Amino acid sequence: MFVYNKDMELSGWAKAVKDFVTKYDRRIGLAFLIGGFIFDNLTLQRVDFFLDNLVLLSYLAVVALSIAIINVWKGKLAYAAPYVMQFAFGGLFSGFIVFYSRSASLVVSWPFLLFLAAFFIGNEFLRKRYEALIFHLSVFFVAVFSYTIFSLPVLFQRLGVGVFLFSGLISLTLVAGFIFALKKAAPEAVAAHFKSLIGTIAAVYAVFNVFYFTNIIPPIPLALKEAGIYHSIGRLYGGDYYVLAEKKAWHQFFTRNDISLRPGEPAYAYSAVFAPTKLTGKIFHRWSYYDQVRERWIEVGRIGFPIVGGRDGGYRGYSVKENVLPGRWRVDVITERDQIIGRINFNVKETVVLSPAEWLVR
Repeated sequence: MFVYNKDMELSGWAKAVKDFVTKYDRRIGLAFLIGGFIFDNLTLQRVDFFLDNLVLLSYLAVVALSIAIINVWKGKLAYAAPYVMQFAFGGLFSGFIVFYSRSASLVVSWPFLLFLAAFFIGNEFLRKRYEALIFHLSVFFVAVFSYTIFSLPVLFQRLGVGVFLFSGLISLTLVAGFIFALKKAAPEAVAAHFKSLIGTIAAVYAVFNVFYFTNIIPPIPLALKEAGIYHSIGRLYGGDYYVLAEKKAWHQFFTRNDISLRPGEPAYAYSAVFAPTKLTGKIFHRWSYYDQVRERWIEVGRIGFPIVGGRDGGYRGYSVKENVLPGRWRVDVITERDQIIGRINFNVKETVVLSPAEWLVR
């Protein structure tokens, strides 16, 4: 954080602003952070929209410029730059939380979402515990890496390990170039903390890789838009799907996926998965039931089908499972790398009569 020098000549409005931000420093920083979060939630829509990406790239540019002003140019602008940077960081990480949470199954991806939230909140509440340059450049690297993880698959129209590794390489190159430029312009500021800075960035890079290869990072830009368990599924001539859904009373909201089946009756799993325009791939429905004797989930089937991106409501598909025994079940919607896009938890009850049901269009 830039420390104000009392010898700097301030007068009129500049002095009034300085006195105001000094008195309300914490509240102003928090207001800018929350402001960025609210703005992002109101404006960001899809990871493949040009304007959404332009907003995030603008935030990254504002952060880079603010860091340079604080550590290189200083002067009067350096007093306001941290607050502008906090607004940009708030917008960036709120946008990341919005986009990544849409692609996340909280059961699996909560550590990564918590990781992003920690940087979002810590940008304000932990800023005085760190040297400004180390902290801000480390958070800047997290922001750049978080952005490239989902922007490069959109750009290359493909998913996979290679794209992730390339996103890490691009992030390291961009931040290393920025640090090199800062070192040329302000050698003393960078040299004093250079080793700690490199160690911190290396640690962040390692954490991202651990999260990715353990499938904790959500399979962004894929996102589950809708899913459910039904008695039957078909397709209309116009392309819409129709499903035979079990009727539920209003107070059965939390059991809407539970289903009553007659002996020998199959169950149908439906999902709609969003993918960016022109991105193609394959997803799977992984059927599992809970074995109460062994006290663990047993996979009993995996059915795959291709998806094509571009539809706001997601690419629709379904799978069928015969011989569904009573008990606890789940269907995981997964990628080829077993990343969980979403999960349907449900209970199966055996019945001898057809439960009240209705046809719905999806």
